[in-house]
Amino acid sequence: MARHGALRPFEDKRLPLAIRLVARIARFGTGAPKTPDFAGGLAAVGPAAIKLGQALATRPDLIGVAAAADLARLQDKLPPVPFAAIEAQLNAACGGDWKTQFQSVGPEAVGAASIAQVHKGVTSDGRNVAIKLLRPGIEADVASALATYDWGAGHLETLGGEFARLRPRAVIATFRSWIETELDLRREAANASELAEILAGEPDFVVPQVDWQRSTRRCLVIDWIDGVKLSDTAAIAALPVDRPALAKVLVNGFLAQAIAKGFFHADMHQGNLFIIPPGGGCDHARIGVIDFGIMGRINRRARLYLAEILHGLVTGNYARVAEIHFEAGYVPPHHNPAAFATALRAVGEPIRGRKARDISITDMLEGLFGITRSFDMPVQPHLLLLQKTMVMVEGVALTIDPHVNMWEVAEPYVRDWVRDEMGPEAVIADQLVLNARALAQLPRIFRQWVADNPMPGAAPPQPPLPPLPERASGGWSTPWLLLAAGLGAAMVTLLG
Repeated sequence: MARHGALRPFEDKRLPLAIRLVARIARFGTGAPKTPDFAGGLAAVGPAAIKLGQALATRPDLIGVAAAADLARLQDKLPPVPFAAIEAQLNAACGGDWKTQFQSVGPEAVGAASIAQVHKGVTSDGRNVAIKLLRPGIEADVASALATYDWGAGHLETLGGEFARLRPRAVIATFRSWIETELDLRREAANASELAEILAGEPDFVVPQVDWQRSTRRCLVIDWIDGVKLSDTAAIAALPVDRPALAKVLVNGFLAQAIAKGFFHADMHQGNLFIIPPGGGCDHARIGVIDFGIMGRINRRARLYLAEILHGLVTGNYARVAEIHFEAGYVPPHHNPAAFATALRAVGEPIRGRKARDISITDMLEGLFGITRSFDMPVQPHLLLLQKTMVMVEGVALTIDPHVNMWEVAEPYVRDWVRDEMGPEAVIADQLVLNARALAQLPRIFRQWVADNPMPGAAPPQPPLPPLPERASGGWSTPWLLLAAGLGAAMVTLLG
């Protein structure tokens, strides 16, 4: 890390002297560049550090916008493990010999990331599939790294101040949940299956089907997507497709996940998205998505708040947006809602109605993070992943159609969803459901009351018992007895 200049930020004079000294001594004699290369430093540390970098890329409030943008480079461009070293896992997944389940498997990896790599194969029944295999020994590497990260985050948080507000331990806890999911490819298969159900109403947003019979904890088999990766800009430019329509498919597909269902793909960068040209019975291009290791969830109440916030920002209703923040507990109650609304206006008005390509995401994020600091807003871990994904989706939509305005595309969807979910009919339906649930609890409450208040005569009264004897003064109390027993056991161990 020091050789890549990635420890330079820890030399800041505002940090404790011990931290500054360690960072400076580590850099001494390394020829570290003046501009930190965070992505290069973490890539040099190892696979688990790369995953940590991907997690930190979602926290520009914690590490800064420039550092987060640099860490976003950590995607899927790592050297793959030779097929001979990983073939044993595929054999184990197939009950001893992969040739019983596949006609062929490409020896060259088509994609390699920090946790796993992907090979193209053909199943015994002739289907083209993607085969994802964990890297050998990755579990031990990750377990060791997580212990180190927990230790470091705990020490940072004890420094208090800004470190306490930004909750570095929560960052590592979120990272742990991500990576534990990615280490069990059956969980990733379940994510893909659930996402496919959610997007059943969005036929132009394609999620590959899971081959459950050939998938295990260390091997995931899904349908192959014949398309062009959005990261291949030259190939995308040559495709004769309706770009504005595809950009809307991407944005509405994301809104269907995050707003309507509360379960969304949280790693929708260009390397995980494809444009599927017309063919196979479809007369227009579609969007395909892969890699379901990092997914986000938000509950219905949080989704309602989020939809109202988005709608308020789009329409300029900053007073309502401020009210929602106080209702949700995002802003401590000792602050003034009107002052908070004015602060939101300072960030929202310069971008409202403008094209996305004319908006500086960096300036907008810095403005929002300034508000969180000024109003003592604690970090909301359940929203961080969503915020990162929204920025990512907007960036990808711009690569498809440089003229897209994500706010204009999102506004009708969000407006209709808020109306459907918060209109009179929805409120009445919610109250009926709540009342029905309350009525269903009455038998259990009655049984509990009867248990706590037995009917007279149901059981004979207990005979009176003599009082407990008083402990003689100077006697051995229980704590002293336990201590003596512990010392005795220790002496036996040492002498034995």
